[in-house]
Amino acid sequence: MRLSDIPAAALTERIAAGLGLQTGPFRFLVQSSEAGVARGLSQLYADFEVGPFDLHDFHVSIRRPAGLRRWIHPQVEFAMDGFSPFIPLPADHAFAQLEWGMNWCIAAHAHHYLMLHAAVLEKNGQAVILPGDPGAGKSTLTAALVLSGWRLLSDEITLIDRDDGQIVPLARPVSLKNASIDIIRSFSQAASIGETALDTHKGSVAHLRPMPDSVLRMDEKAQPRHIVFPRWKSQALLTRHPQDKASAFIHLASHAFNYNLLGPLAFRLTKNTLDTCTCQRIWYSQLDDALAFFSELVA
Repeated sequence: MRLSDIPAAALTERIAAGLGLQTGPFRFLVQSSEAGVARGLSQLYADFEVGPFDLHDFHVSIRRPAGLRRWIHPQVEFAMDGFSPFIPLPADHAFAQLEWGMNWCIAAHAHHYLMLHAAVLEKNGQAVILPGDPGAGKSTLTAALVLSGWRLLSDEITLIDRDDGQIVPLARPVSLKNASIDIIRSFSQAASIGETALDTHKGSVAHLRPMPDSVLRMDEKAQPRHIVFPRWKSQALLTRHPQDKASAFIHLASHAFNYNLLGPLAFRLTKNTLDTCTCQRIWYSQLDDALAFFSELVA
């Protein structure tokens, strides 16, 4: 059953009691009485499979903390199995905090994968990994590719299967920040963007709903073929340069969530990924130019 199959009134009750949600290889039990959480899940996770499931990987909640903050300038906190790893945030940040919390659950515990801090998309059977530093425009580019027919595998955590080196899909909503929100809203009428959380530690944050095809194909792995380091630069013509694999290796390893924990296995998986991929760096200012580059890349 898909989340969209549940009537709105019943969905609110289900989430308050605990809603089983399948996201790629992970099953979350999500519990919250916050209206913002219900609205966000209803809009952005409509195509996702829901339980009940026999087992869940993570039991998470968005709840009001005890004390006056429950009522005066109300706040919410994320918890996994009753443990709250973050400080409480304003109540209107509830859905954004759920997304950050779900990312934390995976990054902190899913060590049966090598987890790279990178977006990853697929087209024509070729997966393209997009590492990026803050401000590089990675999420904006990822969202534009999603809205241009690319299959989203992940916008934040690239999961490398330790057995076969393939990429395991995790097509959750794409996080957009600040100017990116209006850029993507104007880019395509197909963009379904949730409510904006203002004045977070990352500025304004909203999320783009993944396309149905990306959600329905989350059991279909992809073979890594390209690594592209994108960088948005104002008024720049699109330029591309080969990226040497030694420095690419260092970037991937130093930005992986669990490289040190996996040790020699992480080294082999990262090396094997680079061995199967071309490696480039691009600078661009116009999304259309970047999209043309990526179409040529996988043609």
